[in-house]
Amino acid sequence: MNGRSTLLRTPPADPSKAPIENALDITELAVLGPDMFTNTREAWHPPGARGIFGGVAIAQCIAAGQRTVQPGFAVHSCHCYFLLAGSNSIPITYHVERVRDGRSFATRTVQARQRGACIFTTTMSFVKVSPGRKNISHASELPGCRRAGPPAGPSDGNADVELTGVEMTEGSPSERRCTHWVKARGKIAGGSDAHVAALAYMTDWYLLGTIPRIHDLLKPAADQPTGVAEEGKGEGDGPGSATGRGDGIGGGGAAEGDGKPRIGMMVSLDHSIYFHEPLAIRADEWMFTEMSSPWAGNGRGVVTSKVFSKDGVLLATCTQEGVVRLKQEEGGKVKAKL
Repeated sequence: MNGRSTLLRTPPADPSKAPIENALDITELAVLGPDMFTNTREAWHPPGARGIFGGVAIAQCIAAGQRTVQPGFAVHSCHCYFLLAGSNSIPITYHVERVRDGRSFATRTVQARQRGACIFTTTMSFVKVSPGRKNISHASELPGCRRAGPPAGPSDGNADVELTGVEMTEGSPSERRCTHWVKARGKIAGGSDAHVAALAYMTDWYLLGTIPRIHDLLKPAADQPTGVAEEGKGEGDGPGSATGRGDGIGGGGAAEGDGKPRIGMMVSLDHSIYFHEPLAIRADEWMFTEMSSPWAGNGRGVVTSKVFSKDGVLLATCTQEGVVRLKQEEGGKVKAKL
């Protein structure tokens, strides 16, 4: 488009913001039309992945939608579809459609586009915050053994995110739980909207990889997350899906020759987040994530996750479906992918 990965010249990082805020920053394109935005900085492309990290598109679409609602409205749900692999060498434009503005709820649809093609789409709903109103209320609880917080010691992650305490329970695949602690690096300065976008970004970490991990095809440890998603590349554990094509599965997979099946492809198809307590989200403080899979079959699988604050508040519930295929060989050759 202009030989750069962003539509406008990339500004220096804002030192008053957390790294994740700089990474997810968007710029309004009022000169091109109403409710249009673009990525301010180059989107993260995990090493070995087919496209940009899916959490970037999720978070920046939410940020674009947030810019178009009235003050006092907070996002409470989003439903996303990964369509095409996004490139980090091409600018992304975000097109917001104002579907509805009501007294209590507002609805927005956002498309992420590159070279005229829609690579990612999401519909999100915002609710007017009404403190003090009487409500029916209940929530899942943070396990008591987790209230002490994350374990001491080194953490994994990338320049924007810290992740530690990766564990997995015993039992059948449908009973097992994969857990970890996660937070944004630095101190988020942009208020509630920035915390929500940061959490949305982090919900795509290590999610679809839950399925091979509960089948003992991936180690439960966060070893060098790299974001690999295809046959013939290093299976293992890693950050979530590259947009349209792949949950990262870097180092830590089953060893060749151990008799276990090999993961051939992992592709995120859709991603939904329910933000239960959007105003309580502090994404720069440790949050506990519990992931499980109620079903997998026919080359697909579903994963759910619960995200708790460090003091036990259930902040969000996430669901993702994706393609999870084992390597299939015919006549000594690996069969074609999608």
